[in-house]
Amino acid sequence: MQISQVQIVELDEDSGKFECTGSFDHPYPTTKIQWMPDRPGSRPDLLATTGDYLRLWKVEKDRVSMECLLNNNKNSEFCAPLTSFDWNATDPSLVGTSSIDTTCTIWNVETSQAKTQLIAHDKEVYDIAFAPSANVFASVGADGSVRMFDLRSLEHSTIIYESQNLVPLLRLSWNKQDPNYLATFLMDHNHVVILDIRSPAEPVAELKGHSQPVNSIAWVAHSSCHICSGGDDRQALIWDLSPLPKPIIDPILAYNAQAEINTLEWSALQPEWVAITLQRRLQILRL
Repeated sequence: MQISQVQIVELDEDSGKFECTGSFDHPYPTTKIQWMPDRPGSRPDLLATTGDYLRLWKVEKDRVSMECLLNNNKNSEFCAPLTSFDWNATDPSLVGTSSIDTTCTIWNVETSQAKTQLIAHDKEVYDIAFAPSANVFASVGADGSVRMFDLRSLEHSTIIYESQNLVPLLRLSWNKQDPNYLATFLMDHNHVVILDIRSPAEPVAELKGHSQPVNSIAWVAHSSCHICSGGDDRQALIWDLSPLPKPIIDPILAYNAQAEINTLEWSALQPEWVAITLQRRLQILRL
């Protein structure tokens, strides 16, 4: 088993440097890390990770401890790796995970029980994202489709997009300010696909500013029409979608990093900050 380490860092604004405030060992590399949604700041600081399993960690001032390990396969010592997850911001008791075994699982983290598990795609599922609601979520995967589900009627799902030649779709991001819009991107492709669930099948925009494959996308937390993308061309690009349905030709801002950008995330509480990871480094950009 490969042991990785997760570090929790805070920015010391006086020195302008990151300080490590906690760390913990993690079996296998994490595929995603996310804080529990808590805008009022009334809940304990909980962190979730995926890799071999979904784990919840309680972060306190002087230590980090594992709250629980969630495993829906009680009959085997083996598990299908989890590719990603999303924490429901409307109902923080719900976490959805995606797996290479074609399934998505919706967990109730308060009871540590699986609420439902469904075969979501024909091949591996690479990402899952909740809408800004308690019941609706979508997923993408190796079959090249974006599929939308409703927890109130899981007998049916809606295919809202299929990529040309069914190229795998790697990541999915739901616009939290305007739930009609989703963003995704194709494996080894250099553009971002913007979808409107009111007019499925065809993208409403394709953002073609990168010269090499895209690795990460994130909607701006406080805006309904801005999205950021990062890729192998070392660029983080910010796009303004307000001219839609007119074509979006160029980004409004670009940042050139020192190496390929692996992931990026926009701060929900401090909207002027965006974080990027590259090589073994974390950077935050202030707009």
